[in-house]
Amino acid sequence: MPQSFACLHHHLIFSTKNRAPLITEDIQPRLFEYIGGILRAEGCALTAAGGIPDHVHLLVSIDKQVSIAQTLRIVKANSSHWVHETFPTLSGFAWQVGYGAFAVSYSHLGRVKAYLSRQAEHHRTVTFQEEFIAFLQRHGIEYDERYLWD
Repeated sequence: MPQSFACLHHHLIFSTKNRAPLITEDIQPRLFEYIGGILRAEGCALTAAGGIPDHVHLLVSIDKQVSIAQTLRIVKANSSHWVHETFPTLSGFAWQVGYGAFAVSYSHLGRVKAYLSRQAEHHRTVTFQEEFIAFLQRHGIEYDERYLWD
């Protein structure tokens, strides 16, 4: 076959360092817009985004030429730099080191988009830590909770 085709959607989850509640309602839409631009520059696409002040969820179409780790390194570094430049009072803003990346079937994109749009409601009863551990368990990913949080 002379061409390569890929449909690679991922639900990416990561928090602010130590889950500091720094992504306020006035910052969040601008942050997501900026992250979308970073992803476009990497040949990827931000399909949907959601979150609360201490973490984000991104539904991303990843280009077949780039790795998830490389993409997230670029997204975190550039968005953190942008936050520092745009909001000088947030000089302590940083992302956690790790992340969660979960493959999403094309047929489930609508369901994940809906989930991302309900983050504020969802987190009235579920903490980030509880949510993240549930994702790991649902996807059969082994973990040691001693090393899960930074």
